[in-house]
Amino acid sequence: MENFIENIIYNMRWLLTIIYLGLSISLISLIIKFFQISIYLIINSLNISENELILLLLSLIDITLIGGLLIMIALSSYENFISKININKKKNKLYWLGKLDSSSLKNKVSSSIVAISSIHLLSIFMEIKIICNIKILLYIIIHITFLFSFFILSYLDKKLK
Repeated sequence: MENFIENIIYNMRWLLTIIYLGLSISLISLIIKFFQISIYLIINSLNISENELILLLLSLIDITLIGGLLIMIALSSYENFISKININKKKNKLYWLGKLDSSSLKNKVSSSIVAISSIHLLSIFMEIKIICNIKILLYIIIHITFLFSFFILSYLDKKLK
């Protein structure tokens, strides 16, 4: 009976593949938004201000970082919790595939969040004339919280190894 229950629990990990597939499919939304912004940029590049251009470019960078984060989470989580990914050696295998454990994945995710938060904070500073001082202060506090969390996670990871 114990083996039967353990096998059921162990095989339940395959349910996570639905979530990882969902993350991969959500890339389509990012791609659509990326091209929507890109087309807008191309059509209106002569009519927009420098600030608006920079904000749109920062949005494209944000989308790119989030897309890479989605792929990294989906692939490495699948490999950590479900099954090893067998890639044909003739194809270009990602160098980090199979090397990210859950601890290093947390560090990569938190550093990506800090980078995304930095870009978001920069875009807020670009729009400073619109946003009130309290909102700016709150964004800075949130960013510092992300940054502090990243350093704590990195420190703990080094201490545990």
